[in-house]
Amino acid sequence: METTAPRVIGPKDGKAGDLGSIGVRFMIYGEESGGGFSLVEHPMPPRKLAAPLHRHTREDEYSFVLEGRMGALLGDDVVYAEVGDLVFKPRNQWHTFWNAGDEPARILEIISPAGFERFFDELSSQPGDGPPDPGELASLAAQYGAELDFESLPGLSERFGVIFGPGTE
Repeated sequence: METTAPRVIGPKDGKAGDLGSIGVRFMIYGEESGGGFSLVEHPMPPRKLAAPLHRHTREDEYSFVLEGRMGALLGDDVVYAEVGDLVFKPRNQWHTFWNAGDEPARILEIISPAGFERFFDELSSQPGDGPPDPGELASLAAQYGAELDFESLPGLSERFGVIFGPGTE
């Protein structure tokens, strides 16, 4: 287990990136926690869908709402979380989440065990101005034990009034 010195992570600290539809700020990588967890912040523009329906085979995710309102589809259940709420997204369950409000939202995403933050790191480091190619994105996700259902996007957009992808349209 790697030991890391105590530190304070301020509101402007950590590498920031763009995941296409939402942002990411890396706060704690798995190497810093001995692999037990990682912590990222996701700033989400109004009415943005974070991802198509997807599932993780290696980790659980916990979303703590810092600002705004988050919606999530967890299997067949739709939940809404306000500031101070924590949403548990267990591994092997199809899910997605979005900003369910007309104002910006921010969530802390705890990933346990760590590792999937590296998917976000690779995705945010890819060159290009447009959305990533779905085939390349699916291939990258598979390397991290995740599956993506791109065919879910139109239905999710219509059902929840959200947009997936870059821009503010």
